[in-house]
Amino acid sequence: MIGGFTKRLGRELNDLKNNPAVGISVFQANDFRIWLIDIKVMDDNPIYAGKTFRLQFRFASSYPIEAPEVQFVASYGIEIPVHPHIYSNGHICLDVLGSGWSPVQTVASVAMSIQSMLAGNDRNERPPDDARYVAHAPISPKNTRFVYHDDTV
Repeated sequence: MIGGFTKRLGRELNDLKNNPAVGISVFQANDFRIWLIDIKVMDDNPIYAGKTFRLQFRFASSYPIEAPEVQFVASYGIEIPVHPHIYSNGHICLDVLGSGWSPVQTVASVAMSIQSMLAGNDRNERPPDDARYVAHAPISPKNTRFVYHDDTV
């Protein structure tokens, strides 16, 4: 399985570097365990205009059968976006990262889904339970059972 895991990620990394989607770029991908992907919202959304956000992808050897662990990370002037489905610790409540995952999805398609989620947002706010969640959240967002109840943002 390790062979298939690295072969698939190698193809995805090559595609991300050579044919990147608009607003999505590889910041760091030194191995097949952790990648940092930068995204920009490419519309006129005033909440995110001119900002770059960084996603951290962690891959298990079961990828692509199992979804990667994906969360926003803050570093050196890059902040975690404010959004009703993004907690202040960077955890993202998005079905494609959990129960809605399919092995046909890729790092690029996940990044584009998150980019689209940001582009469609018009509420500059955190989830209503942000403080409580962050205080008790597991280190890995994959250990959270999110409830997907509002797909309007």
